[in-house]
Amino acid sequence: MKTSPNELQPVSEAAKAAAVPTGAQVLLRTLVDCGVDTVFGYPGGAVLPLYDALHMEPRLRHVLVRHEQAAVHAAEGYARSTGRLGVVFVTSGPGIANTTSGLLDALSDSIPVLCISGQVATTSIGTDAFQECDALGISRTVTKWNAQIHDAGEIANTVRHAVRVATGGRPGPVLIDIPKDIQAQRCGAEPASPRGVPAAVSVDIPDAALEHAATLIAESRRPVFYGGGGLINAGEDACARFAEIVRRKNGPCTLTLMGLGAFPASSPQWLGMLGMHGTLEANLAMHEADLVVCVGARFDDRVTGKLAHFCPGARIIHIDIDPASVDKVVRTDVGLIGDCDAVLEALQQKLDALEIDPARTAAWWQRIESWRAQDCLGFTSASPRIVPQQLMATLAGQLRGAGAIVSTDVGQHQMWAAQYLPFDAPRRWLTSGGAGTMGYGLPAAIGAQVAHPGKRVVCVTGDASFLMNIQELATAVQHRCPVKVVLSNNGCMGMVRQWQELHYEGRYSHSYTEALPDFVALARAFGWQARRVEHAGELDEALKECMASDGPFLLDVVVAQTENCYPMIPSGHGHHEIMAEKDRWYER
Repeated sequence: MKTSPNELQPVSEAAKAAAVPTGAQVLLRTLVDCGVDTVFGYPGGAVLPLYDALHMEPRLRHVLVRHEQAAVHAAEGYARSTGRLGVVFVTSGPGIANTTSGLLDALSDSIPVLCISGQVATTSIGTDAFQECDALGISRTVTKWNAQIHDAGEIANTVRHAVRVATGGRPGPVLIDIPKDIQAQRCGAEPASPRGVPAAVSVDIPDAALEHAATLIAESRRPVFYGGGGLINAGEDACARFAEIVRRKNGPCTLTLMGLGAFPASSPQWLGMLGMHGTLEANLAMHEADLVVCVGARFDDRVTGKLAHFCPGARIIHIDIDPASVDKVVRTDVGLIGDCDAVLEALQQKLDALEIDPARTAAWWQRIESWRAQDCLGFTSASPRIVPQQLMATLAGQLRGAGAIVSTDVGQHQMWAAQYLPFDAPRRWLTSGGAGTMGYGLPAAIGAQVAHPGKRVVCVTGDASFLMNIQELATAVQHRCPVKVVLSNNGCMGMVRQWQELHYEGRYSHSYTEALPDFVALARAFGWQARRVEHAGELDEALKECMASDGPFLLDVVVAQTENCYPMIPSGHGHHEIMAEKDRWYER
């Protein structure tokens, strides 16, 4: 008897097995369910099952970088500019090992990143197999949390938990290590509960502490409001609440390097960045303040200077989501632990019940204006030579009002960019703060451009930093990222050279880079447009050409080699001990 073609045929065991998803497929589906749409990565043997599954997953965009460190920095740029999770795929051995600088950077600056690393098969773990390494051991000190998957049934729950850890509380990087055979394993069983994961901690803010903080703000005569990267992590609403409290009190505001953009630079209450290369008015205001309100910052040593001299006459209010950060470096009078947005909203309600007289700060503003009048960021341009300050000031003029996103590398150019480039909104300034990672700028800019294809994204870098991840020029071309690179080229490691001049009697030990490439020719070889400019009279027009270009463009700007970055609080000094230039100190 013949079987009708319309009758159901028995499904083969092979077909049934094929219908059950692999661990890699479950991982990708879980990421999509968690809202992920973009990953940055580099394939290799131990992660091939994941990449094979990725080939058939149209909901995820993969950005192929040229080095695993750059993958993490690109994910950081994506995360920092959007407020969303950055995701990275790498292979085992050197793949995961190459991520450590990026993971350290993300941990130091509280950037949410999920790194998925491939691992050798479970049967090979511990045998010194090809490209085997202890991924958990390597990453333990540079992540908030890490785990290795031992069964495909664990993947979904572990990924969901990793996302919660990376984005919850004080954000940061997490890592999941998945052996190759687990990626390929079919997982028809219900997902198991993840093992050994920390429970979320919720903290209630005592009403008495909020009232105490509000009273201190209302009664202060010399307040300073000081915000950091945690304020930006808390979101635009938190930044808006912070700005409203500053305006209502009629107090001055300063921000850390990581906090730039959390308060509008166009406001007359903006003092500029504080810290080692902060403005005179910001640092002296901190020193003379009777109240410091710190929101989402951790009193980093580059901000406080010598602790014995830090804010000697000030009461201190510290708002932070991380309990470990409060009273860790500086003793506070009021510690308010919780999400900055929620704490600021509660603090606003308490302030609404109090009478706040803006005139109480009138005398304070007179003193601040006397410091502003010294024009600490003023500079002299000895045409035709370009000084770095002139480069940043000219760039600032061209970016003003454009809503551009700016990334930087690390060094003198980073500090000059922070001093001269104004930001009126958060998530437009991307830089490496706590770790100070050279090579961050270009991949971070690419990550931001991937997230914001219609925005202008500019990377401000130096010749030494740029060489650290210069291979990512290829990534920008492949993925059609019209990033603009402004290279401040002084032919040396500028900040290292500056410290050697000031602290090591001018012994310039290996800080001059004498074998620099032709950056223009090199950029063109990668498919970029490029130009070199050496004379001040050409600078404005060259920057306009760079910014107006359709695709990626490198502008190599030759700047004065021996220029130092001032103002400067030398190591071991306080906010009141500020150098205007070598051997000349500001007078209070």
